[in-house]
Amino acid sequence: MFKFFKRMKTVVGSELNAMLDKAEDPVKMLDQFMRDMEADIREAEGAVAKQIANEKMLKRKANDAQALVEKRQNQAEKAIEAGNDDLARRALEDKSGNEKQYEQLNESWLKAKSDSTEIKAKLAEMKKEYNQMQLKKDALKARAETAKTKTKMNRTMSSIGSNESRHGFERMEEKVMQYEAESETSEDLSQSARTLDDEFEKLEESNVDKELAALKKKMNKK
Repeated sequence: MFKFFKRMKTVVGSELNAMLDKAEDPVKMLDQFMRDMEADIREAEGAVAKQIANEKMLKRKANDAQALVEKRQNQAEKAIEAGNDDLARRALEDKSGNEKQYEQLNESWLKAKSDSTEIKAKLAEMKKEYNQMQLKKDALKARAETAKTKTKMNRTMSSIGSNESRHGFERMEEKVMQYEAESETSEDLSQSARTLDDEFEKLEESNVDKELAALKKKMNKK
């Protein structure tokens, strides 16, 4: 279980290189690694809980055995005071058996306590490493997303200058120039037509002036 974290540290420590070489999605792989680590932590927490429960059980039994030793000692003293040596002897025999049982239970409890302390420390180390990996995972995911975005942008920008796009722009530019030429030609024709009409108007005005001069001349004769 604890070896898994060392393996995970090596994998994540190599960052994205191995995953990219295998064409794997780094973001999905990092998420899967974290889920595996979470499962290991839950398993370790279960083991620690069982160990603590076992430690408490041994401590309780050791205390019960010690209490029974003290009880038999008091009973033996009372039996001697009452002049009942046989009862006192039986109490002391039972006391001796419970003393051995206490020693065994107390030794087992001390070993269980030491084991509990050790695996609790390892669990704390696992959680610390997990938190560190979580921070690194977030940083790697951000880098992966940035790299994807840059790649997409670079591909988009490279396609902007492609032959197809350039030819399309050139065609549209030619059309705009054609529209502008047609507009200028139409304006020239319109201007030409207006100039011709003006000349005819001037001609008509000139005829009226002649007619007016002839009329004045006629009237002066009268």
